[in-house]
Amino acid sequence: MVLSALVVMAAGCHRPEPGVGPDERRAADAEPSGPGTLLRAADLGSGWHEDEARSGLPPWPWEQVDCPDYRSTDYPAKSHRRAAVERYYQPSDGSSSAHHVVETYEPGWAERNVDDVRRVLLRCASYPVHGSQLSFAVVDAHYLGGEGLLIRGRIERAGIPHSVRYFVMLKRGETVSTVSLPDPGSRAAVDSIAAKAVARLG
Repeated sequence: MVLSALVVMAAGCHRPEPGVGPDERRAADAEPSGPGTLLRAADLGSGWHEDEARSGLPPWPWEQVDCPDYRSTDYPAKSHRRAAVERYYQPSDGSSSAHHVVETYEPGWAERNVDDVRRVLLRCASYPVHGSQLSFAVVDAHYLGGEGLLIRGRIERAGIPHSVRYFVMLKRGETVSTVSLPDPGSRAAVDSIAAKAVARLG
């Protein structure tokens, strides 16, 4: 998912949930990984459009199948997710998409998930993929008061401008929120979006 976030993202359209009344929707939003925990398009700034929230278990956000040193079985936390919800966001100008996933883990496994992510970032800090060089750097290992990580991803290829993407991961209890967004141009803009993601978790 991280690699595909850097390379390409699927588009979708926002539609209301059929057959779901307001009371049921509010109950779903109150769940640790319900739709209410996801960013809205306006949280990213002007010119963004959101897809509908998708439930179920998406791929673990830190799968790195093209990394030579990545072995899926070395990261057990992803097998202990109870629920998840995700949403994609498309900018009006057709440039890179954004993505947000909120996962709920079995007791004790959210913290282990953070450890797994740190190990992925060490083992797969830089590797070649599809003729490009993909790299990750931890910008802030104690982001959001020590509850999160701020990561910068970069794709470099000879002859074309490099691409930068930021990843904000926040753990709150047994819930893990991961936002992936194209470089908004400033750290302040990243911090603003991160703060809104924190607020969504309550």
